[in-house]
Amino acid sequence: MPKIEKNEKKIAWVASIFIATALILFGYIMFWGTIVFDELVFFAVVIGVIPPTILDYVDYQWRRDVDEQMPNLFRSIVQAQETGMPLPQALEEVSKRDYGPLTNELKKMTAQMSWGRTFEEALLTLQERVDTLLMRRTVPMITEAARSGGRVEEIFDPLGKFIQTTLLLNEERRNQTRPYTAIIYVAFFVFLFTIIMLFRSFFFFFFASIEELPILSSAIMKPEEIQRMFFHMTAIQAFFGGLVAGKMGKGIISAGLKHSLILMLCGYMGLRLFLWG
Repeated sequence: MPKIEKNEKKIAWVASIFIATALILFGYIMFWGTIVFDELVFFAVVIGVIPPTILDYVDYQWRRDVDEQMPNLFRSIVQAQETGMPLPQALEEVSKRDYGPLTNELKKMTAQMSWGRTFEEALLTLQERVDTLLMRRTVPMITEAARSGGRVEEIFDPLGKFIQTTLLLNEERRNQTRPYTAIIYVAFFVFLFTIIMLFRSFFFFFFASIEELPILSSAIMKPEEIQRMFFHMTAIQAFFGGLVAGKMGKGIISAGLKHSLILMLCGYMGLRLFLWG
């Protein structure tokens, strides 16, 4: 997975919001008050969310791969130092191995040190480029050990074990929250099934029975209005339910955008096939 820069995310959000806004304005001018306008707003939200969702997923995978390779990196540094190599030479040696997306960042760090930058400066630059939670936790420990005058080499082994333990705890948390994500999906599909059955089994015959009573038929909502209301409820339920699923599963709201897209599209297809068909 390639690294996604912050500017690329901002550009994707701005472009997506611009396209979505233009589509909504077009629908407002041409189809206001109809189901077509509702569908245009729906697809405007979908189009506005898809590019940032893809970039966020790619960036999340890149950061996750970096974190998972950090214990292997520290273990290799310890092994190289056990052979008698000084720290700069050990870093240069381990940079020749494959650590996934961390390899290129490590080569940049060793190149900066060869140009005359200190180990601490190169490490801080690495932290700014990678900018993962584990990197922000481990770099200050290493720099403080260097400033205190201790042997920096001795800190890599316990740091590798600390990162490995943190990764295992994160994986355990994801496994524990996965059933709650499934519950949100089940609750949404139960909600979708309920409104479809409610409309087709109750409202359908109800409207058919009052067609002969003009007084009553003029005092209640039309079938099209109820269909639009159910569509609004489904879209809102899908969008915010997906955000909650992402927050519980990954700990960040943006991770729920992909769940929102899945639920929204499933809800739209369900209503299109069974409610509007």
